[in-house]
Amino acid sequence: MRHPARPPRVILGADIDASKLLLARRFRVVPTAAEATAWQLLRGRTFFGLKWRRQQILAGFIVDFYCARARLALELDGGVHDDHAQREYDDARAQALARLSVRILRLPNHLVHERALRELLAPYAPPRPLR
Repeated sequence: MRHPARPPRVILGADIDASKLLLARRFRVVPTAAEATAWQLLRGRTFFGLKWRRQQILAGFIVDFYCARARLALELDGGVHDDHAQREYDDARAQALARLSVRILRLPNHLVHERALRELLAPYAPPRPLR
C-alpha cells in the first residue's frame, strides 16, 4: 500500500530575509488591537489543543498566526486589506502558501472574539481519542 506524499516543509531550513525578520518582530511587539485580542485567545493551546505562533514567516511572507500541526494560517483583515494592491499581494501570498499545503483562514478584525474563533477553527480540531 502506498502512502500519499507528505507536503513540503514550510519552515525548517528556510532562509529568512533579515528585513522580514525585523518586521515580524516589530509586529509582535506592537500588535494591532485585533491581533492582541486574538493572541490572548489563541495562546496556550486553548482552542482545541492547537499551538499557534504569531507573526510567522512562511515562504517569505509574514502571516498573523500559524499552526504547524494543522498547516493553517490565520489572517486578521483590517481596512488595509480593502486596497486593490493589498488584495493582489494577499492573493499572491495565498497561492504561494497553497503550494506548500498551507490553508489560509481570514477573519475581519471586527469579528475577533472567542465565539467566532471557535467556530472558524472547529473544523481543524484534531480528533479526540475515544475513552
